[in-house]
Amino acid sequence: MERRVPPPEPAARAVAAGSSVIRAALALTARPEVISLAGGLPASELIDTEGIRAAYDSVLHESGHRVLQYSITEGDPQLREIIAVRLAGQGLPSNPEQLLVTTGAQQALALLAHTLLEPGDAVVVEDPTYLAALQCFASVGARVIPVPTDDEGIVVDALAKIAVTERPKLLYLVPTFQNPTGRTLPMDRRRAVARLAAERGFWIAEDDPYSELRFRGEHVPRIASLSEAADRTVLLGSLSKVLAPGMRLGWLHAPPGLRHVCTLSKQALDLHTSAVDQAAAARYLTEHDLDSRLVHARATYGERCDVLLDELSQVLPSGSTWSRPEGGMFVWVRLPRGFDATALLPDAVANGVAYVPGAPFFAGPGDPATLRMSFATHDPARIRVGVRRLAQVFTQPGGGIIPAMSGTT
Repeated sequence: MERRVPPPEPAARAVAAGSSVIRAALALTARPEVISLAGGLPASELIDTEGIRAAYDSVLHESGHRVLQYSITEGDPQLREIIAVRLAGQGLPSNPEQLLVTTGAQQALALLAHTLLEPGDAVVVEDPTYLAALQCFASVGARVIPVPTDDEGIVVDALAKIAVTERPKLLYLVPTFQNPTGRTLPMDRRRAVARLAAERGFWIAEDDPYSELRFRGEHVPRIASLSEAADRTVLLGSLSKVLAPGMRLGWLHAPPGLRHVCTLSKQALDLHTSAVDQAAAARYLTEHDLDSRLVHARATYGERCDVLLDELSQVLPSGSTWSRPEGGMFVWVRLPRGFDATALLPDAVANGVAYVPGAPFFAGPGDPATLRMSFATHDPARIRVGVRRLAQVFTQPGGGIIPAMSGTT
């Protein structure tokens, strides 16, 4: 019999990536009996399916051969112009040459990691932080160093000490309505972070998918708009939360030199993001008033957030704390010491409700008592049912629900 040699194993970095708790959470949304408060999915009823369909029809009718052909790596010129104008109107002077259209903001982050980081380079992150960012940095062999956070986000004094000892190449943060905590970094800390980056010579990756979803409080300028950090901040954005996630359209806004290198990396990876999706998005944004639609979206999410917070106050065990976001999609919960949100999740799913355990969001030791809940996907009535299903899950052994104590994290 002819000898057969097995093929090589997958690369170690691919095997090390492991499974994602977010992927598992999204899988739960396909089960109609489970009310998933896990994945950060926009409300389906807010997606303008008719308007988007008409945009696709228009570009296919008028220039079908062009939008179904190969395109330039930088992205559709009209779409980049529209994004640049929106950013300028929000306080960040921009031009299309600073923008690279990507297949979702996740690809923008991956391109940045592969462009900037060598194995062993130090990346500092908020603790906790966006789980997929941790996976992204691990895939390039970076050393991920957690920085403590409090109710207002990253602790600047701790960041300053770490910047001296670890000499990071990159700081990654989600300063507005952070994933997973929902917190917003105040202006004084943003300026302090910008000054530290200038003094210590590291890049800032400002991940910003949620800032247009503010439903209370005052706008806080982006770090990228601050003069101290303009030459070293890469802003990552997305149309997923404000238009439609299935279109997979994100973007990277960076100083010209770095944007050029990221463009070369993208060219090697996938040539360009879908031309027809970009053209349809540009047509839609030209013909529709997205800002007017966002007024309704913000009101919807604000109502749903209030419902979730009110229900949590009635079912969480005594001693629990939770965030009170001013926008975005997430509430961060910390149960009393001794609770394990990961261990409780199977019971929750069996009871017809799901959340995301908080421990995987930590670059340092995970806090087992934490969990993330999203209020965006479901209407208020369904949120109420979902949270009340958790009441049985969080029952103390040998007794009923202990009345909750109001608090914040």
